Amino acid sequence: MTARHRRTTLLATALLLMLFAAVRPAVAHAQSGAGDGFLFHAPQAALSLRLGRAWPSANSRVFDFTAQQLTLNRGHFAGFSAAADLDVTLTHRFALQLGAAVSSREAGSEYRDFVDNKDLPIEQRTTFERAPLTLGLKWFAKSPGRSLGRFAWVPSKFAPYVAGGVGMMYYRFHQTGDFVDFSNFDVFHSTMESSGWTNMAYGATGVDYALSTRLGLLTEARYERAHGPMSSDFVGFDRIDLSGVSVTAGLHLRF
Repeated sequence: MTARHRRTTLLATALLLMLFAAVRPAVAHAQSGAGDGFLFHAPQAALSLRLGRAWPSANSRVFDFTAQQLTLNRGHFAGFSAAADLDVTLTHRFALQLGAAVSSREAGSEYRDFVDNKDLPIEQRTTFERAPLTLGLKWFAKSPGRSLGRFAWVPSKFAPYVAGGVGMMYYRFHQTGDFVDFSNFDVFHSTMESSGWTNMAYGATGVDYALSTRLGLLTEARYERAHGPMSSDFVGFDRIDLSGVSVTAGLHLRF
């Protein structure tokens, strides 16, 4: 396991531990019926933690070149995704949404049409990572709950929503291994990387399913649009396509 894979695994583990720590007291509270919770006021915020899969669009020249020369295609860059959102209630239908996510994939490859002077494959590894930080609005097509009199709030069983906003995305496209110099067809070892931050926008749709007044299930499909500049390691390439779709599911906790 590489250092980058270890860091991604640690991040996913941290998200799951956060989810467990948040959910355990909420479940106990819902079972006992104690405390003031939502029996006495509408929720002021909600935290969601989700896991799933991301499919980058990969529609720029660096991906085209990689697919033509190496045994990779766009599907090889689909991978694990972890996401967290904090929704701050504005009205009974609108919430301010703060989000963070990470998706990553590492894939091995070799040249399609070249071998080294020992007739062995010319191998390399490619890592593609994206980590957006977002700010947006979330609108519920159906109110997520209703007040009963002055002192009680009851969640809706299903609450579909749409969301959208802007943010910044960190990205990293990293290749290491052996490569062919097409000017003389020599094979050389190298590490090339392009990384940085760039502007982005997103749109999402999903459904909240209430398990209790505090706890619920959530599933979401999200589209992110972003492009970033390539570093001097990739001279002659246009901006890298960072757009893509992700589908995630997890738990949300209202408080």
